[in-house]
Amino acid sequence: MVGTVIFGLVLASSCHSLASLSQRYGRPPTLDVVHSLLTPIWVPQLRQRWRFRAHRSQLPPGPKTIRTGVRKPWLWFQELTKEYGDGDVVYIQMGPTPTIILGSAQAAWDLLEKRGAIYSSRPRFIMGGELLSGGMRGLMAPSSAFWRRWRKALHNGFMQRQSESYRPIQNLESRVLMHDLLTNPKEFRTHLERYAASVIVTVTYGRRVEDARTDAVVRANAESMSRLTSVNNPGKFAIERYPALKYVPSIFAPWKAEVLRQRQKDINMYLGLVNEVKDKMKREVAVDCFTTYLIDKQENHGLDDLELAYAAGSPFGAGVETSAGSLASFLLACVKFGQGFIPKAQAELDKVVGSDRLPTFEDMVSLPYVTAIVSETLRWRPITVLGGTPRASIADDTYRGMFILKGSIVIAPLWSIHLNENDFPDPHRLLPECFLEERQYPGLFGHSAFGWGRRVCPGLHLGHPSVTLNIARILWGFNVSLAKNERGENIEVDMLVNLFAFSDGFNSSPLPFECLITARSSKHVQVIEQEFQDALRHLKNYAADSED
Repeated sequence: MVGTVIFGLVLASSCHSLASLSQRYGRPPTLDVVHSLLTPIWVPQLRQRWRFRAHRSQLPPGPKTIRTGVRKPWLWFQELTKEYGDGDVVYIQMGPTPTIILGSAQAAWDLLEKRGAIYSSRPRFIMGGELLSGGMRGLMAPSSAFWRRWRKALHNGFMQRQSESYRPIQNLESRVLMHDLLTNPKEFRTHLERYAASVIVTVTYGRRVEDARTDAVVRANAESMSRLTSVNNPGKFAIERYPALKYVPSIFAPWKAEVLRQRQKDINMYLGLVNEVKDKMKREVAVDCFTTYLIDKQENHGLDDLELAYAAGSPFGAGVETSAGSLASFLLACVKFGQGFIPKAQAELDKVVGSDRLPTFEDMVSLPYVTAIVSETLRWRPITVLGGTPRASIADDTYRGMFILKGSIVIAPLWSIHLNENDFPDPHRLLPECFLEERQYPGLFGHSAFGWGRRVCPGLHLGHPSVTLNIARILWGFNVSLAKNERGENIEVDMLVNLFAFSDGFNSSPLPFECLITARSSKHVQVIEQEFQDALRHLKNYAADSED
């Protein structure tokens, strides 16, 4: 039944094109014209089927059937990597598109890093990339001239040296976060989200966020990102398997009308934010930020106004959820495993930093155990559980005797990779010590949280120091433990058993939980208060309504 409907839609689309040609030239199209219209539809499918049959015996192992309606596909992917072969590479057929699941860090490194020329493109994202984004989101764009322009702009704006110029903002907002946790610890999740949002918005647009719950820009971005992450869940929508559904009129497809409405909201938001910066630049009151850089270098990067607006919104869209989610996972780890690592971290902080000041970026090189906690947090519960946006292979390839078809979707789910028992024997426990030992793990970090190759996270040099600084400061200033109920009993948080207590979507972070956050001493309180007052004086320059 579904196949009949799809055939009808494709045929209708072709007939519409033929009718248009007839009207244009006043006569029916020739057989050559008809052939030219139908060939792009059928020939690629026939060619792929032929290659599939020719190499069937060489394909990676995998299930004969797939699950549909899976809320958390990364859990299913992990099952597959454990069930089939050594778990490095699994093959599944999702609709007409072959899909490769990489279940080990080595396989992901070998293909996505070493063979980046083949595996750096993107599959077609009809819901998220085309209908919702109009092809403007570089994160989802296939390898193309547009993507190269976008990547150059992002990498130049957030390369390590440039990102270091943003550290004063991170430092100031971190002081505010510490004060928020001191004065209202029960609302810690709100404070983490405000911190992450304010850093990203200040770095990107030169205006800070004082209350994430009421800030119009943050709320609009949250709505946009919620929609994007929900539609990018692999296998969730039939349109990704049957692209002809894209041409169903919106009046007959409420799901399509809904994403098109969100697309217009996004355009208005991104253009509005850039125009706000342009206006401040004209009045010579703008502070240096990523958007002022893009505007100054717009001609060099070859971006039109809408491309520039979406490029400016890229860190805004991705950075808030990942930074805040990683810090929430850290606090969750403190509640569950803190007795094993918090005393060691605080001893190291007391020795290196003391109690008279907050830890700084410069201290991190002398805090190996604290930085190991950061790495292990990013490993233990990765926010980008699917390993970021899936890749697409642009050529046939062979890996360890297994054939990978050109056009395959390639997913490297961090949930499988970071919980692979070959690399992490006790994967569900947070054990910082494993990052203090010599281990055989591909890459520089000992984990894969920031991706691979040409598609590595462009915000790496902004996000990682941000998470590191705040984890160090929370450990320096606070004790974190189980919350108590009205009867004084511990409120247990067992995320090892209840893995579903994490959000659905393209990214996954802990659902709301309770914890007890208390200052370590009156001296720590005094330092936090002093640092907060000093930060507020400096942050006045970044107020959203600042005119000078």
